[in-house]
Amino acid sequence: MRGVFYVLRTGVTWADVPTETIGCSEVTCRRRLRDWTEAGVWARLHEILSAELRRADLLDMDDAAIDGSQVRPLKGGSHRTFAG
Repeated sequence: MRGVFYVLRTGVTWADVPTETIGCSEVTCRRRLRDWTEAGVWARLHEILSAELRRADLLDMDDAAIDGSQVRPLKGGSHRTFAG
């Protein structure tokens, strides 16, 4: 998980993950990210963190934003990823 968060936090490419510091290779990091995504780990983590923040009254939905790539299209519209 350290490798995945390192890439997300720093914005480096997978090839620039410091194997010695993180403790695993870029290939392992990418494979784990893929496996965890397929297993629904990130969605579940989001649910848990959101619930904890709500319980602590720390989730202010007035400052929320929606990433359009994660929203289901309405009225049968096509779901297309923005390509640039």
